[in-house]
Amino acid sequence: MNTFLKVVLVAAILVIAIKISPVLFLGAFVGLIVAAVLGVIGISLIAGLAAVVLSLAVALAPIWIPIVCIVGIISLCRKNERPPVVTT
Repeated sequence: MNTFLKVVLVAAILVIAIKISPVLFLGAFVGLIVAAVLGVIGISLIAGLAAVVLSLAVALAPIWIPIVCIVGIISLCRKNERPPVVTT
């Protein structure tokens, strides 16, 4: 294939790409808008879930804080019966 045909082929591809570029731009723009909307919905859902978890943790604090304290005291006072692992 000689140089003239290569130049004509590149020019033809360039003309086709320029003619199709508005459609590609529109598709990319719509995709970005959809991604932004889904991101906002996802962030609001994550924030709502975090609020629910935090409110449950605060509401159940009179139950789980003493339990954690008791478990901690027991684990401090319990004798460890397993021998230490020696690695060489």
